[in-house]
Amino acid sequence: MDPRHWLEDYAGRIEEIRKKSVELQENVANAGARVESKDGSVTVTVNPNGGLQNLQLGHRACDLGPARLTTLIMETVRQAQRQAAANVVAAFEPFGGGTEAMRLIVDSIPTDGDEDAHGDYDAYAEPEPEPVRPPVPQPAPAPSRPVRRPAAADDVDDDNRPW
Repeated sequence: MDPRHWLEDYAGRIEEIRKKSVELQENVANAGARVESKDGSVTVTVNPNGGLQNLQLGHRACDLGPARLTTLIMETVRQAQRQAAANVVAAFEPFGGGTEAMRLIVDSIPTDGDEDAHGDYDAYAEPEPEPVRPPVPQPAPAPSRPVRRPAAADDVDDDNRPW
């Protein structure tokens, strides 16, 4: 093989890899997600690694109450994180499809198992508070009495030593 031809071929492959790398970086950088809750009261935006970038609360959000709103925010964030992860997989597919790296990325995406499929707000109901029980009075400890030691034959202090 001609060394000049080999070098041109090698430089062409390097340039192709560089272009794919730049394209991958751009696609991954734009792989974030924006998700709105079913009722429109919560909208979240996450970056490609799932970090929360923005949280918007609609007019109905205040009507949900603290516990329901918290749960709805968390559910919407998880949906956006799953969407961002799927976007990262789609961006990586042309570059690393069928590789071990691709399998690791796909395996790290959370499943939908913990999501409420119906959007029923009863699932967000506040739990019943535990009843407050008065403390049980404890008996007072018995007063302590000094303990007397029986005198022994060698307890006589005739040598004036303190010990």
